[in-house]
Amino acid sequence: MVQSKSYRMMRTLAGWAIVMLFAFPLYYWLTVAFKDGREIFNYPPQVFDFKPTIRNFEEVFGLSLGFGFGEQREVLPGGGNWKMGPRLWDSIVIAVLSTALALTIATFASYALSRMRFAGQHHFVSWVLSTRMMPPVAVVIPVFFIYKELSLLDTYTGVILIHALMNLPLAVLLMKSFFDDIPKEIDESALVDGASRALIFRRVVLPIVKGGMAATAVLCFIFSWTEFIFVLTLTQTGLKTVPVVSSTFVTSTGTAWGNMAALGAAAMIPAFVFILLVQKHLVRGLTLGSVKE
Repeated sequence: MVQSKSYRMMRTLAGWAIVMLFAFPLYYWLTVAFKDGREIFNYPPQVFDFKPTIRNFEEVFGLSLGFGFGEQREVLPGGGNWKMGPRLWDSIVIAVLSTALALTIATFASYALSRMRFAGQHHFVSWVLSTRMMPPVAVVIPVFFIYKELSLLDTYTGVILIHALMNLPLAVLLMKSFFDDIPKEIDESALVDGASRALIFRRVVLPIVKGGMAATAVLCFIFSWTEFIFVLTLTQTGLKTVPVVSSTFVTSTGTAWGNMAALGAAAMIPAFVFILLVQKHLVRGLTLGSVKE
């Protein structure tokens, strides 16, 4: 009994040690967002004992000049005030809509791959996986010229499409694994009762697999939220996302670490809210199919 308590205590301590190991860089990044320029470079670093300030957030969002949050301003590299509210909104719109588009297409495609049989099916699935292995830098230049001909540069539509295409292979494979875990006998029983394929898909299969859809949506959202190279290449002036704008804080006169940390901290909030919204289904999706007969 004593050994069992000691084992549980050591396991709990080990768990907290691992959590602290991963959480400390995030905490330190947040402290940088609330420090002034001198305190950021103090040595030894002030991890807990520092005077917090919101000046970095005021500069990043233009509040120190009295601008409104949604007011559009150009990015001013090299110092001064930035206007990041519209850039944060660009990231939210692109991540949410590209996730919705990729998830919608992947749900129908993966259900068909899971339930139907056709010649070369295994090769088709392998081909879908291979498209995800290709690094974005290998295709970004051809995509740029295609977009130029189609007038999709600097548009929400262009970035949403490329992010959806980027996430589609992973979404299809994930959703197919979730559909594969649902016994086909459920579909067959509903067919015997006279239900159509569309009705079975909408009323029977989708409610079971919605946890898997939530898990897939979270991954697609995070990949779109952090994507850099496509947005950097396919947008020139107005439209930018947070990762691309963060790179503008590195200038020839130095790096605005405080402003960069403030923007990064603010960028965590939408992703955190999105995960909270799907948390109820996310846990079920992550464990879907974990127990097999």
